[in-house]
Amino acid sequence: MNLRSSRGLSPVIRGALYVHLLAGIILPSHSESMPSFVRSPEDQTGISGGVVSFICQAVGEPRPRITWTKKGKKVSSQRFEVKEFDGGSGSVLRIQPLRTNRDEAIYECTATNSMAEITSTAKLNVLEEDQIPHGFPTIDMGPQLKVVERTTTATMLCAASGNPDPEIFWFKDMLPVDTSSTNGRIKQLRSGGTPIRGALQIENSNMSDEGKYECVAVNSAGTRFSSPANLYVRDQREVRRVPPRFSIPPTSHEVMPGGSVNLTCVAVGSPMPFVKWVSGEVQLSQEDHLPVGRNVLELTNIYQSANYTCVAMSDLGVIEATAQVVVKALPKKPIFLGVVETTATSVTLSWESGNSEPVSYFLVQYRPKLSDNGFQEVDGVASTRYSIGGLSPFFEYEFRVLAVNSVGRGPPSNIVETRTGEQAPSSPPLQVQARLLSSTTILVQWEPPEEPNGRILGYRIYYSSEATSNPTSHWQLHNTDDSKFTTLSGLTPDVTYSLRVLGFTSVGDGPLSDVLQIKTQQGVPGQPSEFEAEAELDTRIMLSWLWPVQDPIISYELLYWEANKAADKHRVTFSAAGSYAVEGLKPDTQYLFSLAARSEKGLGVFTQPVEARTTQSSECHTTYTKIFKGCECRDN
Repeated sequence: MNLRSSRGLSPVIRGALYVHLLAGIILPSHSESMPSFVRSPEDQTGISGGVVSFICQAVGEPRPRITWTKKGKKVSSQRFEVKEFDGGSGSVLRIQPLRTNRDEAIYECTATNSMAEITSTAKLNVLEEDQIPHGFPTIDMGPQLKVVERTTTATMLCAASGNPDPEIFWFKDMLPVDTSSTNGRIKQLRSGGTPIRGALQIENSNMSDEGKYECVAVNSAGTRFSSPANLYVRDQREVRRVPPRFSIPPTSHEVMPGGSVNLTCVAVGSPMPFVKWVSGEVQLSQEDHLPVGRNVLELTNIYQSANYTCVAMSDLGVIEATAQVVVKALPKKPIFLGVVETTATSVTLSWESGNSEPVSYFLVQYRPKLSDNGFQEVDGVASTRYSIGGLSPFFEYEFRVLAVNSVGRGPPSNIVETRTGEQAPSSPPLQVQARLLSSTTILVQWEPPEEPNGRILGYRIYYSSEATSNPTSHWQLHNTDDSKFTTLSGLTPDVTYSLRVLGFTSVGDGPLSDVLQIKTQQGVPGQPSEFEAEAELDTRIMLSWLWPVQDPIISYELLYWEANKAADKHRVTFSAAGSYAVEGLKPDTQYLFSLAARSEKGLGVFTQPVEARTTQSSECHTTYTKIFKGCECRDN
């Protein structure tokens, strides 16, 4: 099998193949080459409390070195172990025991030599026990401690089940076992043509076969490692007497109240030692049935923390190793949560942990007050002070904090509420309208801005009879309070005025509304507002607007023209209404529209032009040339 054809195999089986295949690779000795991966880490799914191993290997000249990073930072944890092989150009990253919240991440393998640096990534998913899907691999029979005579056959047993049937492969001392480089001396037994019954058989065993063996079951649902077991090879030619030593000392655990845990202790020596468990002065193993080499203490319904000591004994000595089982509940809720500082778009919180023991981190949750949506949250907060940004100005929010430890999330703190600071409005007043009260007085009306960003203190009305020649800053200014209308007096009769309105808060002014024009001619209607145009068909555009305030309209006059033919304007008069459909237009053409209202006293001011484009013809296929005026279609 070549490297390319092995892509369909499971990640760790491929790892074993790569280790074997790489043994036959001969690199150029006199030419430099950039690194290239011959084994990249693969995505894996493990179980909280379990094990995963990522394998990475590269070739190049000089021989590349492998490093591992998590989220861009070098991996560093007591639970992370890196095992190198092939002079550092191959590496295994082993994570044990897995933690759901801490270990789920993207892991990067980087191969570096003097020529270049390359990176490959893999994702790790970690499932809690209640999330394990149907069909996830289980180890039905794992390897056990075994002592064999040199040159005899050693068989390490393993059987697994799952759906689909899992593949079984082996690790020795955290590296994949290479069964293909021993000329059949080491092989994996098969049953029914598949490796489900995956016992590892080692013929003509020798001292190099000694080590810690694990079998691993893999299918599409995930990966499960067996418990490790040691293989010892004894040389009959040498009568060796070795004092007891721990090959697998007991490890400490944290459990929830009422939880369970198994403590494993393995000791070796010559002769093999007896192994027992004690807790304080209490003997936990039957003295007349002490096992040899390995003893597993099963603890259930644990409600108190305690120390458990493994004792290994032979006629050459007695050794002890102690593990601590800590009953650890969920953390308590944080206390004294308060708001330290607010701006228009951020809130800074502080609190106290409320827990006598250190927690892993805090989680900050927030949402708009009275919102029907759930809380948004910020994960991994390491301190008891945090600033949340990206908030909306002058908005009321609710905040709470949770503590997280290795067991899980604790209850939330009490909720605190606060309002963010003000900003200037970010939108203009809505529905600005104007009408004449007399030939020298105008009534101006509006609605508040859609985004006030604070409490509107008042409005500014800019107006000018010479708008086209003066910038807005040179217009006349009229200030008013937070009401929604005002009057402009002392105007010149029979003159067209331009109006613009803005709202302001204590922080500053918002944007100006669009220009509204009105003529100071008694009885002439004001300018229609909210004038909009929208294409409905390839030959029709629908217009809509708001009627001038309280003006007696008898008809409207519409001007429209093609965008590139301003001199060729069409004029249409129609009865008083709030909308009008312009028919008979050309498909896929840009038009401009301007509207004025007419009363018995005369014609008001035309609106600023609005634009809209008709849609493409529905009758002319895109492979045809469109000829408008009837939309005649012909082949190109």
